[in-house]
Amino acid sequence: MIKIGIVDDHAIVRSGLRQFFSEHVDLRVVGEAGTGREAIELVRTTELDVLVMDLSMPGQSGIDALAMIRAKAPDVGILILSGYPEEHYAMNLIRQGASGYLNKECDPIEIVNAIRTVSLGRRYITPAVAELLARQLDRKDDAAPHEQLSEREFQVFLKLAKGETAGDIAKTLSLSVKTVSTYRTRLMEKMNLSSNSDLTYYALKNKLID
Repeated sequence: MIKIGIVDDHAIVRSGLRQFFSEHVDLRVVGEAGTGREAIELVRTTELDVLVMDLSMPGQSGIDALAMIRAKAPDVGILILSGYPEEHYAMNLIRQGASGYLNKECDPIEIVNAIRTVSLGRRYITPAVAELLARQLDRKDDAAPHEQLSEREFQVFLKLAKGETAGDIAKTLSLSVKTVSTYRTRLMEKMNLSSNSDLTYYALKNKLID
């Protein structure tokens, strides 16, 4: 039996997934969460094989929670199920420890196949993500600026792009304001941008935020 946790801020999505998984004899939903913070608590208190997690949630997002979940539960499969297309986030998140990345437009049975794969400790790579991997190997020096950011820089970049202040970011990520400012300086240099409005424009243009 594969024990699953569902993380999504929409109750209707969690309910739909729970109902769908119940139709498969080898899957059992043992916990749910509506935020990144609740997801961290879920892996801390519940024995899970696979966490099916959305990215876009209020407060602490899936991106913010990923590293902490991976640190607390290194053996849990983390399957990202997101409304964002693969090319926007998949590579960054797989590098940061996600076991697989699926777009919510996928065929529901693909989610089940992915859960079964990552529950065995393997990665689930869709053809779209495999294509991204191949393209990245072909042109290492030609990666998009945001793909060159570290995990923390990428988190801070997204939050700045959404208009959050350094104080807000420091609180959410449990960092000092000074550390957030250091990350901001670093990521600005790497991306060759000069202001927060540049960051917002870049993120909107590349469909990294809505």
